[in-house]
Amino acid sequence: MMDPGFAEIARAIHGVSGLALSPDKGYLLKTRLAPIMERRGLANLSELARRLPTADGPVLLRELAEATTTNETSFFRDGLPLRQIVDQVLPVLDATHPPGTPLRIWSAACSSGQEAYSLAIAAAEAGIARRLDILGTDLCSAMVSRAREGLFTRFEVERGLTPAQRSRWFREERGGWRVAEPIRRQCRFEVANLLGDLRGLGTFDVLLLRNVLIYFDLPTRQKVVTACTAQLAMDGALCLGATETLLGLTVPLVPLPGLRGLWRRG
Repeated sequence: MMDPGFAEIARAIHGVSGLALSPDKGYLLKTRLAPIMERRGLANLSELARRLPTADGPVLLRELAEATTTNETSFFRDGLPLRQIVDQVLPVLDATHPPGTPLRIWSAACSSGQEAYSLAIAAAEAGIARRLDILGTDLCSAMVSRAREGLFTRFEVERGLTPAQRSRWFREERGGWRVAEPIRRQCRFEVANLLGDLRGLGTFDVLLLRNVLIYFDLPTRQKVVTACTAQLAMDGALCLGATETLLGLTVPLVPLPGLRGLWRRG
């Protein structure tokens, strides 16, 4: 039997993060929120829901939203689009942008930063000489802190990286492997909500919005893609995840010919 507090909690989380939780996700929700409920001595979702209108509500809701985000990521995850960006998109942008200016890249919903670092590594390996300004953002402050630290476990660096890449771009130290300074200098990380005001982030030449739209319902996808496209330079490129599409959305974007998962302004 579904906990009667599920619907209220799901609505509240959707309002903050956009995550769409269907009724069959009751067990998942309870599992993800169990540590929060245990810390507060709450027995079920109904008791948790009754806390939301209290003075503790805003802080609690932030915790709920962060606890239910999916932080699955890896280095060079679905690497083809990254290679396409480095081999075909960045050279065109490099040729058309004024000398001395950086190319701005946004890794949205970056989790612990592997996507941002992967792109910086791929660009360095491809000999991209122009400076890159790569911004990674995520709703979860704990993930952003990890990304800033740039320290990864052996399992994480062995997942997606070749031994040669690990040796060249990482430094082994107590506690794991840290991204080498030349790569870290190109990447910075901030907490940001894709449902919030994104205008302060500025304009980007490349926007990676991968593996996040799958968690949203159609109205939320429309809102997020519209807001993100507004931050895309007129000659910029948007990259979606392998299973994601803009089908059903009204946005001024068209596929980049011959490139998988990449879009430009139409």
